[in-house]
Amino acid sequence: MADVEHTIGLLLGTEDDWPRAFEALVRRLGVVPGPDGKSHRISSVRVTIEPFNLRYKPRHDLVIDRLAYWYYHPREWLKKIALMDDVYLLNSPFTFQSMEKHAAYCAMMRLGLKVPETVLVPYKNPLDNSRYAYTAARYNEQFDLDATAAQVGYPMYMKPYDGGAWVGVSKIRNPDELHAAYDASGERLMHLQSSVEGYDVFARSLSIGPETMVMKFRPEQPMHNRYEVQHGFLTDAQGDEVVTISRLVNAFFRWEFNSCESLVRGDDVHPIDYANACPDVAITSLHYYFPWAMAALLRWSVYCVVTGRKPRLDTDMSAYFAVGDDPSLSYAEKLAAYRKLADDYFEADRYADFCARYLGHVDEIVHEWVTSDEYQSLLRETVRAAYPVHEHEKFLAHFGGLTDAWIRDNTPSRHP
Repeated sequence: MADVEHTIGLLLGTEDDWPRAFEALVRRLGVVPGPDGKSHRISSVRVTIEPFNLRYKPRHDLVIDRLAYWYYHPREWLKKIALMDDVYLLNSPFTFQSMEKHAAYCAMMRLGLKVPETVLVPYKNPLDNSRYAYTAARYNEQFDLDATAAQVGYPMYMKPYDGGAWVGVSKIRNPDELHAAYDASGERLMHLQSSVEGYDVFARSLSIGPETMVMKFRPEQPMHNRYEVQHGFLTDAQGDEVVTISRLVNAFFRWEFNSCESLVRGDDVHPIDYANACPDVAITSLHYYFPWAMAALLRWSVYCVVTGRKPRLDTDMSAYFAVGDDPSLSYAEKLAAYRKLADDYFEADRYADFCARYLGHVDEIVHEWVTSDEYQSLLRETVRAAYPVHEHEKFLAHFGGLTDAWIRDNTPSRHP
């Protein structure tokens, strides 16, 4: 019998594929020995939404949040269990509420990252609020949209300052497209951001705790084809910079389950989107990379609860700004300093040692699960729910082939 029981809560929206995968792996994990000499047993539960007394004690040690950015009642529940009960959260509801894409751009610009030129423009249509209308009428300066766009330069993108899932994003090539997109923006607050033309690679990196997977991304493709299975598409230096930027963003904002999009052109890495409260982990989009995501999520969650990692609700932005504001440091030296700050926050060395000592069997567990009937059933049911009947056979073959490729590439070595 385990000495210590831990409960991981899953706060979910519409997705069902990765939660089922995570639950299956938790069941297969068994007892985990800890550095405290005790045995630890992990279970997972799906969080329900109901009235809660602010003084009640939650059963959860850690919650993986995929809902509270969009759904306010559970957001307030997360704040309560973080502030009063020290429940560990992936991610912080405080910074994701206040530090959306706009604030993330501002912070990373100050830190010296190569964020494209970006301008925030006022609402096209004032919000339906009498106080806002009064303030807008009295204080909003008339501005020349074409002159503002000229500061950014064509081509550019217009995109919501706090958006997600590429909703409301338009590529702007000329003044006609600019005015059409702005007129259509209505009550959405928009950025104009310079386009990085002629880039070599679109890299999308998914980070979970101290682990990062950098994937080649093709946004022009349908979702099932956007993540291209290709290894070595970045040089070592480019790959290291993409990983550093991804972990820097997460450590800075206390985000631990987040994706980052970067455009790589020559030796320059331009981060363009890195505030994703619900990063893509669908089996039908990640496909080949889905088992890695589940393994990393399992390892980080178990590490946090078994070691008693304490949540850090406060941020330490001044430490990062001290690096970013130092004129004596080169860009490379700043990146190295940011990487150390991020690795310290995520306890990267301690985590690696813990995984080697106590979670070395996770890769084999994941491999056995991916080759099981349970995984095949999950894949079939997900495809049937996501695609029309006449496309089921095609997509089952497509994702089945990608799964077979992952199995071939990740078969654990067996030693006598």
